[in-house]
Amino acid sequence: MDDFERELTKNLKDPAFKAEWDAIQPEITIAQAMIEARELSGMTQQKLAEKTGIAQADISKLERGSANPSVKTLQRLAAGMGMKLTIEFRPIES
Repeated sequence: MDDFERELTKNLKDPAFKAEWDAIQPEITIAQAMIEARELSGMTQQKLAEKTGIAQADISKLERGSANPSVKTLQRLAAGMGMKLTIEFRPIES
């Protein structure tokens, strides 16, 4: 376990921190999925920008979690990577 994981584990014991952490998880998950998909497709942010018409700076913001993409934007990105966007609802794990 690295320092970040140790500190996170410690902070997650604080209910206020945990609530905030849980609240940002969907954005983090989307950003991670975008990065993984882009890398899997062998594309740089610049190449993806050229294929989709979405500015490289905007792709960077999305991957950093600094912006909230619309479903339409996610579909454009997926198509640019030769992929299909899927969104699912799953039961909350206890």
